[in-house]
Amino acid sequence: MKFKRVFVIVADSLGVGALEDAYKYNDEGANTLKHLSYAKSDFHIPVLESLGIGFITDINNTRPVENPLASYGKMRELSVGKDTLTGHFEIMGLKVDTPFPVFTETGFPKELVDLLEKETGHKFIGNIAASGTEIIKELGEEHIKTKALILYTSSDSVLQIAANESVIPLEELYRVCEIARKITLEHPQWMVGRIIARPFIGTNPENFTRTANRHDYAIKPFGKTTLDFLKEAGYDVIAIGKIRDIFDGEGITESIKTKSNLDGMMQTIEVAKRDFTGLCFVNLVDFDAVYGHRRNALGYAQSVEEFDKTLETLLPLIKEEDLLIICADHGNDPLHHGTDHTREYVPLLVYNKNLPSVNLGIRETFADVGYTICDIFGTKKPSIGSNLLDDILKK
Repeated sequence: MKFKRVFVIVADSLGVGALEDAYKYNDEGANTLKHLSYAKSDFHIPVLESLGIGFITDINNTRPVENPLASYGKMRELSVGKDTLTGHFEIMGLKVDTPFPVFTETGFPKELVDLLEKETGHKFIGNIAASGTEIIKELGEEHIKTKALILYTSSDSVLQIAANESVIPLEELYRVCEIARKITLEHPQWMVGRIIARPFIGTNPENFTRTANRHDYAIKPFGKTTLDFLKEAGYDVIAIGKIRDIFDGEGITESIKTKSNLDGMMQTIEVAKRDFTGLCFVNLVDFDAVYGHRRNALGYAQSVEEFDKTLETLLPLIKEEDLLIICADHGNDPLHHGTDHTREYVPLLVYNKNLPSVNLGIRETFADVGYTICDIFGTKKPSIGSNLLDDILKK
């Protein structure tokens, strides 16, 4: 079959059960989708159910339907780690052998903070894992009074620096973040995936608000990805959500920012109404950032239901020459201990109304997604992965 457009939607953190090596990560028993579904007694995802998600794991009120519309399976993470960059890099064909460091439990080492202060000329406060909105409420007034920058991290491999735009000019905040990026690249033990500038405005905790002037300084992919292969061959690569930040812009021809999962799906629906040839690559980050890390199982369940409703609008726009792939990048079980990601299988749904529905089983790597896309468009391919369509069409 010939395809003109491929849509890949990453439901960020929507894992479907602990991987065999989950014990190495203290993640035995994790199952994000199963556990969030049972947090809401009337959980209802009819569109995902019709696609075949009920075959992948045990989901409340969701069964394996008689004639699923999509092919279904789950994917194993070949890379080491369980973070956003690692998952997305592997989806697009890059295996990560060394996990990006996280500082959730400890904060950043004194040596790193001392070097940051020396190189930037600024003092730092905070240095904990925290919600970005909460830490500016907690430390924003001290920052305004002392001009010390707010340093914090999360459960991901990130170093974030927040500053009030009326206290620290944007260009100065960006300069500080560029120095932080340089320092962390020079010291492998501190080489976080992303440095993020987090400007905010306001005069007190009641009105502190983060602005749209966020800037990410990501590690560029350490090799060519499916995105590069497509762009180099002249195809469109449309990034929706935080995809551009994850890949530091590499291999992307158009980037669309989003405010929420719902906004992300509305943007995807608008792109689906357009004429293009290539890939539309979508990340829905709220599942992870708003619900998973905050261990809000009910909110996560409601967000998945909202996603399901938007698929009602998207599916009719998936034409005969289109392919839709829904997957995830890691788990973040809202009933698991701590606030970190969980090492899990991720779901795989592959939809085109003219394709047969088959059980794709357990895939050996997330990279089957990127490999399939390259095969569809006849470009160079990743060194790992296999073509999902070969298994769908041979059965």
